[in-house]
Parts: sequence; C-alpha cells; structure tokens
Amino acid sequence: MKKDTKHLRAEIVNTSLNYIYQYIDTDISLEELAKLNSVSKFHFHRIFKEETGENLFDRITSIRLQKAANLLITNNYSTISEIANLCGYSSHTSFIKAFKKRFTYTPSQWRKGKFKNFTKDKLNIDESIIKGFEELKPKIKVIPKKICAHIRHKGYDSLALSKVWQRLLAFAYQNNLSNNTQIGIYHDSTIIIPYEECNYIAALEVDESFKPNNSISKFEVIESLCAIFHYEGKYGDICKLMTYVYQYWMPNSGYEATTLPAYVIYTQNHYLDENDSFILDLYVPIQIV
Repeated sequence: MKKDTKHLRAEIVNTSLNYIYQYIDTDISLEELAKLNSVSKFHFHRIFKEETGENLFDRITSIRLQKAANLLITNNYSTISEIANLCGYSSHTSFIKAFKKRFTYTPSQWRKGKFKNFTKDKLNIDESIIKGFEELKPKIKVIPKKICAHIRHKGYDSLALSKVWQRLLAFAYQNNLSNNTQIGIYHDSTIIIPYEECNYIAALEVDESFKPNNSISKFEVIESLCAIFHYEGKYGDICKLMTYVYQYWMPNSGYEATTLPAYVIYTQNHYLDENDSFILDLYVPIQIV
C-alpha cells in the first residue's frame, strides 16, 4: 500500500473515532461519518473494517456500553435512564438488553455492586488502596482545549507502548515540533475492560497549524472542567489511581464523570523511563451534581 494511501486511511479512522467518542451521546450514522471524511458510505465502511478489524456499529456499541458501565459506578445522582441517554440510548429497554448481553448483569445490578464480580480479577477498593491515595486532594479547574499530534494504540502492553512513544518523539524531532508536552489519553476504563482491549492515545501538544503526516494524526482534547490529581509512582500504579478515583473519590465527591476520556500529562513518562517511574497529573473530566 502506498504511503499516502496508508496515511489517508489512518486519517479516516482516527477522524471517525475522535468524532464517535466526542458525540457518543447522539445517534451516529454511517452517512454522517462518510460525509465527515468525504468518501462514500461503502468506501468508508470497508476502510474502517480493514483498518480496525471491527465492524463500525459493533465498535460504536462497545464504546457506548463501556461508557455506561463506568458512569453507573461513578454517577450516583444520575438515573439509569439519564446515563443511557448520555451514552446514546434513547430506549431504556434496548439499553438494559444490550448492557446485560455485554456485562452479564442488568444496569441496576451492576450499579448495586455486581461490577465487582465482573472485575474480580482487577482491583477493588480496600483499605490498603484507600490509605495509599486518600491524601490526594485534586484541583478543580477548567482546562482549555489542546491540539495534539497522536498515535492510537490498542492494548496496555508496556513494551508496545514504549515503542509508540519513541516513535512519536522521533516524529517530533524530525518535524521540529517544539512543544513536547506528553499526554496519554485513556478512552476505556481499566477497571472494567481487559488491558488488551483498552484503547490508548499517545499525544504531543502542537500548534493549531499542525498538519497530519503519515500515520501521525491530529486530535483535539476538548475543553472541560476537570479534577486534577498529581501523583508519582511506577508502572501499574495508574490503574490503582484510576480505581481509587472512579470507585471511591468520584461517588463521594459531589461531582459526576462525563463521557469525555480521562488523560494524563507526564512530567516523567514511565513508558520512556528505564526505571518504569512516572510523575504525572491525571485529568478527569467532571460535572457538578
């Protein structure tokens, strides 16, 4: 496949996924995604499946249900119907049916604690985790939008993500990108979704004038109200931090999560550090109850 064709196909997938995540609360159609990319519906659908290995609507459904599963844990003040609507379901009945098919339990059972059974091989909040994080006092701030150059990767394999970050920094050097603010974007909840299925974005903040190149695409982190947690740790601790934030801090905070992804800004990036150590700020998009 020619380099320019490969770039165009990657750009179509990245543009579409960014759009899907941003507008997951709406009824997203094949027509609007094709129009967004200036290609036919047939051409778009074929490219998406060939590049991702997934059917478009299976991917949209998966994103909707993952978002809902997380919000049912964090958003104590929202009804199940409100959460369903936030994730793009207009029918309460169809939401319950789809949720149970994906996660075994009904949304009501999940919210009442059955998610712990589903995630029994993951971390659950206990005294040791709370004691490790309870001193964290987040700052609540509106964070302006950020324009980024990025590489999308599926899975949280440490070696693979180290190579992604090395490639992104090599691209920055080669293209004289002066701002090396490193941003890791977590589209999926590591509490609920197996690591190998989680989608991660490695990104560098760039100017508005940045033009995509090869498989390095352009991405916008949307302006939002965020809870910001500063933390230092080692590889594996981010999952613990997110477990604490979403299972403990959020339900007791007076805030609720939104459908926007959480992200980190690295001062020291463990994917690039020989000791697997990191210093970062975790940004969690929130709304006031």
